[in-house]
Amino acid sequence: MNNATSALNQLKSLTTVVADTGDFERMKEFAPQDATTNPSLILKAAQQSNYQSLVDAVKAAHPSLSSAQLVDNILVAFGLEILKIVPGRVSTEVDARLSFDTKATVAKAKHLIALYESHGVNRKRILIKLAGTWEGIAAAKQLEAEGIHCNMTLLFSLVQAAACGAAHAKLISPFVGRITDWYKNKLGAHWSDANNGGANDPGVTSVKHIFHYYKHFGIATEIMGASFRNTSQIIELAGCDLLTISPELLAELQNSNMLVSKKLDASHAEKLEALKLDESSFRLQLNNDAMATEKLAEGIRNFCIDTEKLEALLAK
Repeated sequence: MNNATSALNQLKSLTTVVADTGDFERMKEFAPQDATTNPSLILKAAQQSNYQSLVDAVKAAHPSLSSAQLVDNILVAFGLEILKIVPGRVSTEVDARLSFDTKATVAKAKHLIALYESHGVNRKRILIKLAGTWEGIAAAKQLEAEGIHCNMTLLFSLVQAAACGAAHAKLISPFVGRITDWYKNKLGAHWSDANNGGANDPGVTSVKHIFHYYKHFGIATEIMGASFRNTSQIIELAGCDLLTISPELLAELQNSNMLVSKKLDASHAEKLEALKLDESSFRLQLNNDAMATEKLAEGIRNFCIDTEKLEALLAK
């Protein structure tokens, strides 16, 4: 197959492609612009034998730090290696256990930036990942005002996206696959891939709705579709600002010659009504969206669990 016509290269001509992994050795072959990590991805990578020397080096360099304190250094160590591969940015996540504490989130974000800067990395190359809670969004507003750019994650609803835009967050990561997972689980036997796949996929339509809202209101925050389950979800969002994709799905796209065309176009944005975004309105709208409420809570819980697993791994 002619690599120049691969689905991956076609997609790159329409959308900025980002690698979603902590396994930086695997991402080299796909030449992504940026890369994203999270506690689950770093835990997975840190358990691989080929990264044991990196983990050991971090522990040896900081013998006085507790395992909990070492986590930030491990996250940054992987981020530093990733930045040697990608020409753009890496996203590093703040401890999910701080998702409801604005002050602590801001402090942790500044600590991560300081660690990167101590290694000579310009903060413009770092995106601090924060959960799309009211407190996380408030933290992003403070951090952005100080020149620390944020990637708002665990994002499942338009109201979360709108609030992130109002806070001038640099980037949001709406989770396509997890939205689809919720609807498949909810509908059970009534779910049909034929009726819900592709353009009708609920995760895809959620991102499209956010895209139209942002472009209609001229919101500068970048939209990066995330958490994909298959390549059809990715192809349906061609034209989105960015898409972050796992190595497995990047490989599928690289080995496919399917035609990729632009599906999202800012010039064709639908006209939508502005949402109320004060705290009580935000909380009520999020509460009334069962899918977003459940997936946000589940995502925070799981990231907390994997952070604790990473601490336990470092304590050995």
